[in-house]
Amino acid sequence: MLVMSTRFFICAFGASLSLLTACASRGTDAFWGLVTPYRIEVVQGNVLTREQVDQVRVGMTRSEVRDVLGSPMLEDIFHADRWDYVFTIRRPGAAPQQRNVVVRFQGDRLSRIDAPELPAERDFVASIDTAKPVKNVPSLVLTSEQVKALPSAAAPVSASAPVSERAPERNASRPARTYPPLEPR
Repeated sequence: MLVMSTRFFICAFGASLSLLTACASRGTDAFWGLVTPYRIEVVQGNVLTREQVDQVRVGMTRSEVRDVLGSPMLEDIFHADRWDYVFTIRRPGAAPQQRNVVVRFQGDRLSRIDAPELPAERDFVASIDTAKPVKNVPSLVLTSEQVKALPSAAAPVSASAPVSERAPERNASRPARTYPPLEPR
């Protein structure tokens, strides 16, 4: 009986081990295509866009550069004339991105910027947007047939008109309006 339970245990262990290794070798995080683990969105650093870097000019002071680009991610005490702006993002459903922008100073003045090709702000937002596009978006502009089908607006009543014409409950052309009481009775 002990030999049989040991064999069963070894077979069960071997089967579960082979299933686990098969799941690990598939290259996806899904377990048999049914369960996918939650992946957290990781955003680190400063988002720099083309518009921001275009505002920076050689000769600007450190405080002016900080006003435009924000505080650098790295300010090394051994390289006091160098600021590093590092940005990484990993978002489920979007390609991971990483950019490094190096700003160099001579004294208190900007001497140069080493930056890769940065996206425009609109392009950056589009690259991280994982929302699915809405398929059936209603038109917000009326066609000429729809405009003609609208009920005609009542003629405005002037302030010099008699009270009987200004009071909506006495005017037969418009329905009487009812409002809830302002205070409880």
